[in-house]
Amino acid sequence: MALSSAFRERLEHMELTRNQRLSLLQAEKEWQANKSQVLASKHANIRSMEQRCLVLEQKIASQSFKISALKSKIETLDAKYCTVSQHWRVLKSEVEELGQLEKERDRFYELKSCEMKEFRENVEKFVVECRMRVEELRNRIKEHQTSLMKFQGGNEYFYNSEIEVAEKSKSELMAVKENLDRNLASNYQLRAQLQKQLQNISY
Repeated sequence: MALSSAFRERLEHMELTRNQRLSLLQAEKEWQANKSQVLASKHANIRSMEQRCLVLEQKIASQSFKISALKSKIETLDAKYCTVSQHWRVLKSEVEELGQLEKERDRFYELKSCEMKEFRENVEKFVVECRMRVEELRNRIKEHQTSLMKFQGGNEYFYNSEIEVAEKSKSELMAVKENLDRNLASNYQLRAQLQKQLQNISY
């Protein structure tokens, strides 16, 4: 009986040990199953993240292409801006130069206008003086002619003297006339040059 009781206790201990091991194995199995589920969930998350990374990489590549296109467009616009700026500076310089030339033209035109006015006044004054001189000489010739006619039958010496005076007056008159002609020709030539200069300024 004692052996049987001991054997029974041994069996019960073995059964208890087996049950404990089974419980441990079941717990281990459940833990492994949970671990597998966790790993499967993590793998799923990793695959999802990989998919998201792939999508983000595609978006980054697309944005990089757009950025490259925009940079190229900006560089083109910068080049055009530099060209336009250079052209604008050239035009501004030309406008300033034309403005300066216009001011100089106006000053030159005003100066030439004053010269023309002074020239006309001098010509008119000279013409009046010449006419008065010519008229004076004509009157002197008439006086000498009258004296010659009056004393034509008188003293030959006096007659010759009067003739010499008349010839001298005539020579003076001719010299004045020639001088007048030369001065008028010179003045008209100067006037033509001034008018030509004024016309060039106007154009």
